[in-house]
Amino acid sequence: MLKQIKYFQAVVRAGSFSEAAQSCYISQSAISQQVQALERELGVTLLKRENRRFSLTPAGEHFYRQSLLLMADFDRLCKETKRIAQGEDFALRIGYIKGYGGAEFQAAVAEFTAKYPDVPIDMKNGNHEDLYELLRSDQVDLALNDQRRAFSDEYVNTILTVVECHIEISARNPIAGLAYVNVGDLRHTPCILVASKDQQENEQSYYQEIYGIESKFLFAENLEEARLMVVSGKGFLPIEGGSAPAQFAETIARMPLCRNGKPICRNYCAFWKVDNAGYYIEEFAEILKAKFMESNKMRRQES
Repeated sequence: MLKQIKYFQAVVRAGSFSEAAQSCYISQSAISQQVQALERELGVTLLKRENRRFSLTPAGEHFYRQSLLLMADFDRLCKETKRIAQGEDFALRIGYIKGYGGAEFQAAVAEFTAKYPDVPIDMKNGNHEDLYELLRSDQVDLALNDQRRAFSDEYVNTILTVVECHIEISARNPIAGLAYVNVGDLRHTPCILVASKDQQENEQSYYQEIYGIESKFLFAENLEEARLMVVSGKGFLPIEGGSAPAQFAETIARMPLCRNGKPICRNYCAFWKVDNAGYYIEEFAEILKAKFMESNKMRRQES
């Protein structure tokens, strides 16, 4: 049946039995017979034939679309099976956003590693645009990233959580005594962002245009450096997820970031290419999703 499905797909793509036969290097009568055999096997009519022309029946349209997905999965299965048989090394390549302060990602990595100790994980971090480029250019298999673009059909787009944005600020700063802080309250306090040099302008523009932050911007290469800048009183750090780490518990205060008293929220997602889906990628995504569900459940119980 697999060969018959391929012939059927060729006929639909070409829109012609004769052209499909040429592309498959068989006769027109042979490819017609193969499609008819497929219809008999399924017990349905896939093509409505009218003289030398044809059109897809509703069942044919459904079967064609689903058969394309089936063949894509089959091709991946064959490649993965061949790779395993040949003993080729496989590494799961994951990208994650620099500024995410939650523990879900680390917990997912730990669980995946315990479950699949022979599968190495290659991790890269970056800002939103860094991760988008790494994923687009096939340098990572999956990215944990915030959503700044409309979802694309080229990717699997899994929303992991909707997070209320917070800031971290020195516990010595009088602002730390507030229950929450509005964006406008911070206009005289520098904003610290985690960004590489080539992404600083993009990150600054995003926080100015989307968050409405009007203060001066400072930059750190990583989250630890940014938090040390906060501790030393240089400014505030916009951050999402989790709570302040234990080593900064007495020196850093964390509070919700609001606009006109309403929390600013942000989507965090797992992204991977539709044509690069594989067992380990989807397995890690499921583990990651479960960790976020656990965290969300705990937050609801605490509130």
